[in-house]
Amino acid sequence: MAAKWSRTWTFYEGDWHEGNLPIMGVRTHAAWLCSVVFDGARTFEGVSPDLDLHCARVNASAKTMLLKPTVSVEEWLELCADGNKRFDSNAALYIRPMYWAEQGGAFLIAPDPESTRWCLSIYEAPMRAPDGFSLTLSPFRRPTIESMPTDAKAGCLYPNNARAITEARSRGFDNAIVCDMLGNVAELATANVFMAKDGVVYTPAPNGTFLNGITRQRIIKLLRGAGVDVVETTLRYGDFESADEIFQSGNYIKILPCTRIGERSLQPSPLYRKARALYWEFAHG
Repeated sequence: MAAKWSRTWTFYEGDWHEGNLPIMGVRTHAAWLCSVVFDGARTFEGVSPDLDLHCARVNASAKTMLLKPTVSVEEWLELCADGNKRFDSNAALYIRPMYWAEQGGAFLIAPDPESTRWCLSIYEAPMRAPDGFSLTLSPFRRPTIESMPTDAKAGCLYPNNARAITEARSRGFDNAIVCDMLGNVAELATANVFMAKDGVVYTPAPNGTFLNGITRQRIIKLLRGAGVDVVETTLRYGDFESADEIFQSGNYIKILPCTRIGERSLQPSPLYRKARALYWEFAHG
């Protein structure tokens, strides 16, 4: 049965193409050795918050993965604006710039940077309602920067996230807290994570095991600008079990509240609501 894709436009090799464009063959380095990097930006209600930062990050990720980025941030932004015109003005869109290697280099394992290809895919992706989600502790761990390219938004990192979320769902939870190799909380299987206790917001300090998300950084800046204490620090799962509030941030879903951790119920509370309101005001300002 053919997959049903939402409406999609992709810019590749000088032109826009409609639909799910098949551009990676079976011998493409990215298809079998996973040299693909990407980033994700949102357009909703006609705005694309921090789009320039996402475009800059995909170029940085390409360099980390030994690829050769050839599209400037300004060129990405122009292509994004052009691509958005192919959709209704009020459509919720996901913007995904990508790089990958077409051919292998040294011993076939390393990518050949001169074979780097790129595309920009834009597709309809309705925003999730700000409903709650449940959390548990994952038995899987985030790798260190010495063992995986954790400083890149690279496709090779996501199978581990998939294991974490699939295992959590098998036990009746929506998502999972994933720790680093020392047992400190790193992030969720799908996003960065925050908690609040006694009026203070806490979030794991970036330690090289997870990406310091663009939406995460924006929320920290907005909350601090509004007079909220935000502390980046080392946290354990027990800290989240006793938290007053928990919420997540990510570009695809933005900000969502946790309504259950383990068997303990939580309610969307003041600091989550403030963070969400501040972000929406920023995004539409």
